[in-house]
Amino acid sequence: MPGASDGFTVHETHRILLQSGFEISVSSDTRGWSSLHASVQREVPYEGFFNAVDDQLIVLHLDGPATVHWRIPKGEDSRLIPPGGKTMMPGGMDFRVRLGEPLHTLHLYLRRAVLEEVAGTMLAGDPSHIEILPCLGDSDPLIEYLMLGVRDARYDENPSATPYVDYLARAIAARLVQRHSSASPASRSGDTSASLTGGPLNNAIDFMQANLERSIDLPAIAGAIGLSPSHFARQFRVTIGKAPHQYLMQLRIERAKRLLRETDTSVVEVALACGFANQEHMTRLFKQHCGTTPAAYRKVLRT
Repeated sequence: MPGASDGFTVHETHRILLQSGFEISVSSDTRGWSSLHASVQREVPYEGFFNAVDDQLIVLHLDGPATVHWRIPKGEDSRLIPPGGKTMMPGGMDFRVRLGEPLHTLHLYLRRAVLEEVAGTMLAGDPSHIEILPCLGDSDPLIEYLMLGVRDARYDENPSATPYVDYLARAIAARLVQRHSSASPASRSGDTSASLTGGPLNNAIDFMQANLERSIDLPAIAGAIGLSPSHFARQFRVTIGKAPHQYLMQLRIERAKRLLRETDTSVVEVALACGFANQEHMTRLFKQHCGTTPAAYRKVLRT
């Protein structure tokens, strides 16, 4: 799977979003996310044929209703889809689609490698054989909730947004495998729900500490101790009681508190040294976690 620096851009998708008249309001193109691609847009009525891509497409209808007609290798169908309805197109499948009315949508592409990684922790057998079923117009409140979480993360300049999105990507993949695939979950050997032992846990935390000043994604942290992101995220939560992205933010706040307490470094420089986007970003999160601003925290310590 491409690394975070490669990013997952619209040019790796079906390019539905490049249809004439579409108005994209927000996209993950510039965020460097590697596990998924997400965008919000206003679509206009269109019809087109699209060649297969490797990755899973989920389209969430944000308003409507709107009529969608599709033709896939297994047949064709037409539905009037209400808000909250979704269309799912598996990777590896050509299709033709026609949209009848203007519509606001959230498109999410999930990397095939992420899907297989998660399937490998849930199913017996070769995860490369996992098949997600196409669907037109059905609803799934959990997938809708997770997709809206991805959308909201696009607006968040918090450096922990990237590992958070990696976490959401794997939660979406797990839901797809559990509820929308041709496979049935089965017992699998291995300690996929076990806790991390002292060495790997300490190494993961050391890696986070050593890289607090930059954006760190979930695959990078997991790779530092030789685990898949799904195994690492699950075992880390079992051991620590928090998701990796939550613990990473805790480490950033703790470093900020130490620098504010022990040095005369400006609040702006503290923010950058701890991996926050800017002073305002650190102030907002610091107040959420500590109940006061960085400047006020420092002032109290020195009075």
